[in-house]
Amino acid sequence: MSMPTQGSGLDSGYQAPGAPHSADEVRGSSIGELMRQVTTDLSTLMRQEVELAKAEIRQEGKKAGKAAGLFGGAGFGGYMVALFVSIAIWQFLDNVMDSGLAALIVAVIWAVIAGVLYSLAKKNAERIRGLKQTNDSVQRIPDALKPHPEGVTR
Repeated sequence: MSMPTQGSGLDSGYQAPGAPHSADEVRGSSIGELMRQVTTDLSTLMRQEVELAKAEIRQEGKKAGKAAGLFGGAGFGGYMVALFVSIAIWQFLDNVMDSGLAALIVAVIWAVIAGVLYSLAKKNAERIRGLKQTNDSVQRIPDALKPHPEGVTR
């Protein structure tokens, strides 16, 4: 028994993976040829899904990288403002009370601010959408494998 070295195995010539086949082509094919075509089509589909995921990750990664850089710069600027405002409040409170108590009051204010920011960050992290387009596409794969009502019979 010899193995073909080229072509799709159909008598009518080569067809690209995923190309629709006529009922006559399917009837004239052996089970082995049909299984090979299904396997080839599934392999092509999975490669395309992986490429879609890669493209989507690259696109979202670029956006996330730019946003992270901008947040980093804004965070440093905010840190400097918070540092100097904290020192100013500490100095102001030092004029009316003990220096240690003034520092403790400023630290408690920052603890409350940190708690609020943590809560907001947690809520935002829960809303990250992930790879929505890829996920939707992969969920449709089982539908593509189901027989169609006008399916071909032998």
